Amino acid sequence: MISEPLQFYIATLVVLYAITLIAVLGLNLQYGVTGILNFGYAVPIGLGGYVAALLSLGPPEGTFQTYLFGLGLPFPIPWIAAAIAGAVISLALGVLVTGRLRGDYQAIVLLAVSVIATRFIQNQKELVNGGAGLANIPQPMRDLVDSPLGYQWLYASVAVILAVATFVVMERISRGPIGRALRAVRDNPAAAAAIGKDTVRLQLLVMAIGGAAAGLAGAMTAQYLTGWNPDAWLMLLTFTYFTGLILGGAGNSFGVALGIALIPIGFREATRFLPTIGYAGLIEALQWVAIGVLALLVLWLRPNGLVPERPVPYSREGRASSNLVARVRGGSS
Repeated sequence: MISEPLQFYIATLVVLYAITLIAVLGLNLQYGVTGILNFGYAVPIGLGGYVAALLSLGPPEGTFQTYLFGLGLPFPIPWIAAAIAGAVISLALGVLVTGRLRGDYQAIVLLAVSVIATRFIQNQKELVNGGAGLANIPQPMRDLVDSPLGYQWLYASVAVILAVATFVVMERISRGPIGRALRAVRDNPAAAAAIGKDTVRLQLLVMAIGGAAAGLAGAMTAQYLTGWNPDAWLMLLTFTYFTGLILGGAGNSFGVALGIALIPIGFREATRFLPTIGYAGLIEALQWVAIGVLALLVLWLRPNGLVPERPVPYSREGRASSNLVARVRGGSS
């Protein structure tokens, strides 16, 4: 018989894994499938959590924290709105960088936007209570279950259902005709444009879909933890997600599922059981060093990840398009 504290811990891991999977699947669609190096991925995640907090909290009058407004809307409205907000902000970022910038330049601009957004929010006392963030965010579906353990498993069940749904949607996109077009944009944008693919529109579509997943993950995190803090949505979060994505195998949803089971969930949780050494916080600081070293080792020894991207089967039209891409490449070389 599993003890109640252990069940509580397992349910917590399931929730964190499911939320992380939703977020990294969106990032995989952008980077792994389409080739957009989105270093600003923490922005739609943080915005999703903030939107969910505003829509679920009550009015700010008489509280110890300041924020724009509170509507007290019931579940699942805050989550739906957070997904929409994540899609909109990601689409705006896509408009900023796609079609004008390529590759590394896109990454630099998105990284700069992420840093600017974080610093701006940290100094906005009226908007988000400043660096202190928001607390006492209502948990969804709390009135359905009385016991804390029962609520943990209820939240875990909903999170798993949404994670599976996100996995199926992302897999259908990446393995279908649009997925082949996205990979063409990733591998050779000029060749994709030569066969009639609107590369900018495809990139904007992927930014919006990935942003919706990020916004949903942010909302689920904020309402599960009952708190939202801008310090939680720094570049380190995006870096961790990229590490898990690269470790598992970019472009492969199954690789993503494996990668985040190792990092950040498995790797970071394992360090909790290490004996305390050195000064307080040393183990946590060494986590980031170890994650960085592991990312470098994976890129050096197994650049395609533990579960490399699988070849996508082509239809007759797909084979014809691939032949045309090959001819375009041959003519441009």
